[in-house]
Amino acid sequence: MAEKAGAYGTKAGDTDFRKKWDKEEYAERARKKDDEERTRMQENEERMKQGKKPRKAPKEDLPKPTELMKRRETSLELDKNLGKTMVVQNPGARGPGQPGFFCDTCNRNYRDSTGYLDHINSKAHLRKLGQTTRVERSTLAQVRARIAYLREKTKEASTAKAFDFDQRLAEVKAKEDARRAEKKAQKQAQKEEARLALVKDIAVDGDDEMSKLMGFGGFGSTKK
Repeated sequence: MAEKAGAYGTKAGDTDFRKKWDKEEYAERARKKDDEERTRMQENEERMKQGKKPRKAPKEDLPKPTELMKRRETSLELDKNLGKTMVVQNPGARGPGQPGFFCDTCNRNYRDSTGYLDHINSKAHLRKLGQTTRVERSTLAQVRARIAYLREKTKEASTAKAFDFDQRLAEVKAKEDARRAEKKAQKQAQKEEARLALVKDIAVDGDDEMSKLMGFGGFGSTKK
């Protein structure tokens, strides 16, 4: 009997695409964590007997900040996946191939742009980058250079806008001239048609008068 095949040519019961977990490794991690927690609880009992405050669980050791907060040099591209469809084989895994946004520095996934943006601006993320939450104070020279840059940029925008206005005005004027020329040609054609019709009528009337003078106007029917 032939075995049933899946949609991708594999066996129907084949689960090789799933992530393989090392059970022994994670069991060892759990035992180590339990031992550390048991030791901390015993130390806290002794400290409480001595009237001291218990120690909290150890936090992740973050590097000390060595520089002030810097401006991002690249865009976050929060709308890069907008309107796209993604095929996710293992929704429970972590990594850049999962839906949403992934932080390489902190190795964390976020389902929406709001949570990702909050994380990027958080203190924990900046600490991993070695930055503080304080912003460098600008000097007088930097402020002047920035103002000069903005003025030049505004001037370029104004010049481009004026150029576009002049070009648009020229296009409108050309269309208006073409419309007037077409209207004038139509009027001339109507006048020419009227003149030809008048000439034709005059010619017919002249022929009738000539026929009467020559005696050809009495050939009517005598039948009563």
